[in-house]
Amino acid sequence: MKVTRAVQPFLPLCQRLLPSRLAGLSMTLLKATALEIAILAGHLLLYPSGITQERRLPLPPAPSPEDATQLPTEAKPPVVLLHGFIDNRSVFVLLRRALAQHGRRPVESLNYSPLTCDIRTAAELLGRHIEEICERTGSEQVDIVGHSLGGLIARYYVQRLGGDLRVRTLVTLGTPHSGTAVVPLANAHPIVRQMRPGSAVIEELGLPAPGCRTHFVSFWSDLDHLMEPLETARIDHPDLIAENVQVSGIGHLALPVHPAVATGIRQALDTPRTQAPAATRRGGLTVA
Repeated sequence: MKVTRAVQPFLPLCQRLLPSRLAGLSMTLLKATALEIAILAGHLLLYPSGITQERRLPLPPAPSPEDATQLPTEAKPPVVLLHGFIDNRSVFVLLRRALAQHGRRPVESLNYSPLTCDIRTAAELLGRHIEEICERTGSEQVDIVGHSLGGLIARYYVQRLGGDLRVRTLVTLGTPHSGTAVVPLANAHPIVRQMRPGSAVIEELGLPAPGCRTHFVSFWSDLDHLMEPLETARIDHPDLIAENVQVSGIGHLALPVHPAVATGIRQALDTPRTQAPAATRRGGLTVA
């Protein structure tokens, strides 16, 4: 999976004063930082609208007998969106619209409490939500897109609670799969401690997972200020079928918002999945 957009130079004065590579890096970082600030401001405005759980819309009616002559199409599983730490479903306003416009329905966002203190408990609650979604929609599986902590919760459900029976594809966006060491002062919150390298939860995710059926696609950014080190947002596990997609030119908050990333997510969800030996594939996505 590779989508490339040329980086258009700006600030000629910066280019004249700095070596070309350093100037390019500085401009990319400047643009990414400005975008993060703009996204944060917009998200603060939308945040109140996502505090409550979304209303479940009725499913479309079953096809009539007259439609039986139409060519069959492969049914796509529901998509479940899971937000990050101290966030809510409003972060996915643009992504869910992009998925719906390309035929992915239903798309449902799940809120978990900002007071959640244990990734394992959150993963159990996610499992119950997914069972309800499967029963209501008649689907045997779902796809999940998880941002940051949401991706870690979903991975724990898949890998440690038998969720690979229900989850066809898990896409993670800026998720600290190996733990992140950023903001040490945040250790006062129990769930932040669980996201640290070497925590019991991170060690559990490193245990063998033979036969795991879920396909993983991890989007990680080279300018993600919440991942320390940056590569912690990659999935590196010998038993998992995983694809790591490096995103260049944007930060942590932009991952669930940027249209180029949305296109990459849609391609990941629409890729036919077959059972195959565990392998790690790599791709790149330049959006700056």
